[in-house]
Amino acid sequence: MGFRMGIVGLPNVGKSTLFNALTRTAAAQAANFPFCTIEPNVGDVAVPDARLEKLAAIAGSKQIIPTRMTFVDIAGLVRGASKGEGLGNQFLANIRECDAVAHVLRCFEDDDITHVEGKIDPIADAETIETELMLSDLESIERRLANLARKIKGGDKDAGDQVRLLQMAQKVLEEGRPARSIAVAEDDVRNWRLLQLLTSKPVLFVCNVEEASASQGNSQSARVAEMAAKQGAGMVVISARIEEEISQLAADEAEMFLGEMGLEEAGLDRLIRAGYALLGLQTYFTVGPKEARAWTIPKGTLAPQAAGVIHGDFEKGFIRSETVGYDDYIAGNGEAGAKEAGKFRVEGKTYLVKDGDVLHFLFSG
Repeated sequence: MGFRMGIVGLPNVGKSTLFNALTRTAAAQAANFPFCTIEPNVGDVAVPDARLEKLAAIAGSKQIIPTRMTFVDIAGLVRGASKGEGLGNQFLANIRECDAVAHVLRCFEDDDITHVEGKIDPIADAETIETELMLSDLESIERRLANLARKIKGGDKDAGDQVRLLQMAQKVLEEGRPARSIAVAEDDVRNWRLLQLLTSKPVLFVCNVEEASASQGNSQSARVAEMAAKQGAGMVVISARIEEEISQLAADEAEMFLGEMGLEEAGLDRLIRAGYALLGLQTYFTVGPKEARAWTIPKGTLAPQAAGVIHGDFEKGFIRSETVGYDDYIAGNGEAGAKEAGKFRVEGKTYLVKDGDVLHFLFSG
């Protein structure tokens, strides 16, 4: 399991350029006019993880299979999108299917690239996007409440819980705050997610800066960082133009290019790490002669549920997991060495899987 991140923003902020770079394709047409993205482009990319290659080298794995992350490039929103302006609600609907939303904000000056609002102000751009998403949520809530009222009259008990949660969201939205600002009780988390409110999605602000500011950011990205901190949102600085150039280079050339630009890693790595942190995700590994593979799970996942990511039968028939921490696996040069050092463990159904665990599951068929 990876995760699905929707890339949103006003037209001409660099969304499609970033998408092209991240997915190493030219599937999204990047052009200097609004609405050049007519259908949401979907790109499935491997999550880079240096640990996986080290594990594979020790185990002599024939194949390396990284975990995956899906990016959805959603066409440029404009003021009034919730009322059908621009390309309207069809794109708002695409956001509902995503786990998180990356707001791409233009933090660079360029007279050759027009801005739909006529000025460079990433804070105002973020507010425009958020407002449209909140208006869309309010409209959706009003429709749902009307439908649920009829169900409650018909004696539907589950409808009451939905009404309560929708009214909670309606209240904060009418106050001008997104639905994610609500602290949802643990018992309500599942039903809350099923509401699929646009503004309940975690947000990552992606500051698209000019090439010279790619390593340190600029005054505009500093403003965004302050806004993100206040909201408890994620934030990352990227030059989409640099990322697009890197995506066309061989691995050794890309590394040299990054060094020349004063960057330690590509924007993809930073973006994925920020996304993982935002959603509370982590990685575990399965390693053997056939393949070394990475799996993504939420932090706090128990061993049976982690096994279920591989196959549902693994979770149903879970008996135990044989476990070695990543550092212990490397230090012991494999499972045998880890066993000799006393670092090999057998864990049961209550074991909380840790980031970097190397696991082998035993289950009854």
